[in-house]
Amino acid sequence: MTAYYDNPNEQPFLERTERETDKKCPQCGATVTFDPASGMMHCEYCGYTREVPKGHRNAVIEELDFGSALHTESFNWGEQKKQVQCKQCGAVTIYDALETAAVCPFCGSTSVMPAATNDTIAPGAVCLFEITKEQASANFTRWLKKKIFAPRKAKLSAMPDAFNGVYLPYWTFDALTYSQFNGRAGYKHTDDDGKSSINWKRVNGEYEEFFDDVTVVASRRNEESGVKDCEPFNFSKLVPYTPQALAGFVAERYSIGLTEGWGMAQKTIQAKLKNSITKYIKKHWNADAADRIKFTTVYNNITYKYLLVPTWISSFKYKNKTYQFVVNGQTGKVGGKYPLSVFRIIVFWTLIIGIFALLLYINYLYE
Repeated sequence: MTAYYDNPNEQPFLERTERETDKKCPQCGATVTFDPASGMMHCEYCGYTREVPKGHRNAVIEELDFGSALHTESFNWGEQKKQVQCKQCGAVTIYDALETAAVCPFCGSTSVMPAATNDTIAPGAVCLFEITKEQASANFTRWLKKKIFAPRKAKLSAMPDAFNGVYLPYWTFDALTYSQFNGRAGYKHTDDDGKSSINWKRVNGEYEEFFDDVTVVASRRNEESGVKDCEPFNFSKLVPYTPQALAGFVAERYSIGLTEGWGMAQKTIQAKLKNSITKYIKKHWNADAADRIKFTTVYNNITYKYLLVPTWISSFKYKNKTYQFVVNGQTGKVGGKYPLSVFRIIVFWTLIIGIFALLLYINYLYE
C-alpha cells in the first residue's frame, strides 16, 4: 500500500506496533478487541472471548517519586507524523505522533504503538472501559435533552452515534502540604439598634493537609474538551498498562509533561488549600467568617502516576463553532459545553419575571 500525506517535504517516521496486538482470533483470524460490556477480549466476528491476562490485573500500581523522574518535559507531538504498517492487512497509514493506539481504516484492526520512547515516560496503569458506545450515546442524548437553553437545531445537529472511544493521558499527583498562613477571623455583632457588623481580629498559624490523586489532563489537544466535567474516574479499579486493554480504541500519549503537569496540579492544590484554611480558621477560632488569607506552602513526599483513562468523545459544529462532548468510559457521566440560545434565555426570564409580577399583583389585590 502507498502512504499519502499533505506535505511532500514531511518525512513521517516509521513506528512498529506492539506484538501483543498482532495476535489474531484463533478461530477466525480477525482482530480481538477489548469489550467494555464484558471486560473481556472479544472477537466481534465469531464471538470468541478470552480474559485480559490476570497477571496484569493483580499487580500493584506504584506511586512514583517525583524528584527521581528522569523525563519531565512537555512535547508537541502534533507537529510530528508517523507511518504505521498494519501487520494484518499490510496497509501503511499516516498518524499524528500524539496517538499511541489507532484503528486501521482499511481492515479495522488495532495498531498499538510503543507508549514511550527513550525520552518519555510509559503509562503505568489503565482505567478500563466499562460503558459501551451505545450506553454513552444514550447518556449523552438524555443529558442534552435536559439543556433547556440549547437551540433545537443544535440538538438535532449532535449525533449521539458519532462517539469514538479514546484513552486520554492523565497525571495524578499525591503530596503532603505544610502551610504557614495569616488572615482575619470575623465575629458577627448586632448592636442595640439592631444593626449588624463584623468584628475582625488578626490570626496566624500552621496547616497540614495530604492531597491524594490530584488530576491533570496530560493532553494539550483535549485539556479543554470537558473531560474534567465528567470526572471522577475510579482509580481503585486501575490495572497495570497493557496493550491488550487498548485494542479497539484510540489512545494518546502525553503532550503536557510531568513538570508542567505538576505546575497545573499546584494551582488546583492552592485553590483547595485556601478553602481549607478558611474553614480551619472559622473552626479553630470559632469565627463566623474569615478573609484576607495569605499563605506559603511547602510540598513533601510528592509522587505521581501516569495513567490512561477511558472516554467516549464526540463533537458537532453549530454556527461555525465546534462543540466537543466527553462521556466518562467508567461511569457514563457526561461533560462538555453546548451552544446557548439567546432567544430561549430571554423567553425564560421573561416568563419568570411575568410570574413574579403576577404573584405581586395578586398579593396586592388581596391585601
